[in-house]
Amino acid sequence: MTLRAGFKDKKRIVIKIGSSSLTHPETGALNLTKLEILVREISDLRNMGKDVILVSSGAIAVGSRALGFEKKPERIAQKQACASVGQARLMMIYQKLFSEYNQRCGQILMTKNTIVNNLNRHNAANTFRELLDIGVIPIVNENDTISTYEMQFGDNDSLSAIVAALVDADLLILLSDIDGLYTDDPNSNPEAKFVDVVEELNEHFLEMGKNTSSSGIGSGGMASKLRAAAVAMSAGCDMVIANGEDFHILHKIIQGRNYGTLFVGQKKDDFYLIDTIEKLF
Repeated sequence: MTLRAGFKDKKRIVIKIGSSSLTHPETGALNLTKLEILVREISDLRNMGKDVILVSSGAIAVGSRALGFEKKPERIAQKQACASVGQARLMMIYQKLFSEYNQRCGQILMTKNTIVNNLNRHNAANTFRELLDIGVIPIVNENDTISTYEMQFGDNDSLSAIVAALVDADLLILLSDIDGLYTDDPNSNPEAKFVDVVEELNEHFLEMGKNTSSSGIGSGGMASKLRAAAVAMSAGCDMVIANGEDFHILHKIIQGRNYGTLFVGQKKDDFYLIDTIEKLF
């Protein structure tokens, strides 16, 4: 039995979508065809009886486009303004698409303080669990409109891992613009080799991370994904980094097919997990 064979039995799944996976590279506008596929895939996971949480980037990218910015703004205030417009547009589209498949979704916006404050973290966990218990798909993003820690979560990579730990998820899937973990940056080194499975996230693997995003749209490079892996694995949650070019990959991953890099969860004690999360900040 392979490590991936049990994926079909996973009960609670967190899916993270990067900005570059949601937009057209030529214009930065939302790719509605891909969004429809994403919503259908998630709705089918719900029909299989699974709890699903979607961590969706894209608010700043969508807002930038709507407000006429030719490129992603650099000033924090501009990013926050774009997020305000973009998040509303994203949720409107998600609500419309999910309703077509008779699914309900809700919005949860988080900041650093949601995580590091014990009461806030407890309240957030309760909200997630209640939404899942009544069959709602939580859609999560960083609260960019008020958070001065914007970009802290690395295009939501670390945020998605924290959410997975918070709700005791079985599986975290990070979909981005790369097939998985390589021994070096495959965009610059043709000799880079693909890594299929990581069972222990030691310094050897951490050094493979590159703190860049090849798309120029998102903010999460491989370094942020490895930080996310450290959190997810410590929480006992398996994590897969895979290419989000085609969202049909989701059901293939759940079927146990060999897509992306698998990071095998190994449950640590709570003090170890909290220490791992605190190191993110």
